[in-house]
Amino acid sequence: MAEASCRSWAPALRGIRASIAVAGLVAGAWACGQAPPASKVAVAGPAPDSFRVAFNTSRGTFVVLVTRALAPRGADRFRELVMNGFFDDDRFFRVVPDFVAQFGLNDNRKLNESWDGKPILDDSVRGTNRRGALVFATEGPGTRSHQLFINLADQVHLDTLGFAPIGRVVEGMAVVDALYSGYGESPSQHLIQTLGNSYLQRMFPKLDYVKTARIAGSTVSAAR
Repeated sequence: MAEASCRSWAPALRGIRASIAVAGLVAGAWACGQAPPASKVAVAGPAPDSFRVAFNTSRGTFVVLVTRALAPRGADRFRELVMNGFFDDDRFFRVVPDFVAQFGLNDNRKLNESWDGKPILDDSVRGTNRRGALVFATEGPGTRSHQLFINLADQVHLDTLGFAPIGRVVEGMAVVDALYSGYGESPSQHLIQTLGNSYLQRMFPKLDYVKTARIAGSTVSAAR
């Protein structure tokens, strides 16, 4: 891999390893209201062998093809998140050219907490982290929950670190490449977890975001 794209991988990987512990640290600081259920739509059974999800974003539309055989647990969780409308209005809060475009922190703190509270077991790595691959972020073994990233370059070294792709972008990669990257690593995952989009809109107003994410051909409206 070219030196320019190698950088120092340690801090970069710490970013990919999502801040799962944050929700637990801040949960006690919020006393009012009740946490909503982790799911509003009951998703019966495993995901299909393959399915497409169309992301309508502030930059345009891209489509991902998920292949369950690559990472069955990851594919099932991703489908469940999509069917519950979890990604709607989520920002691409970490976009680093030649590295990743990361998303999956909801504006609703308690929704984040509810999904953080039921992480999924790891999948073996059967695909590879090529450009366009869609992958769950992780804090370590058995911690995948609701954050994902799209590889913006070939990064096969991530395969050996346990990052299991669940699918890939098959339409609109130019849209993914165009996502606003001017803020780099600056947005704080801790503050996104606790303050939501109000923090991002105030401090990082140029971030692109998901308008809707829907399974192609689905007649089920995602819950909000």
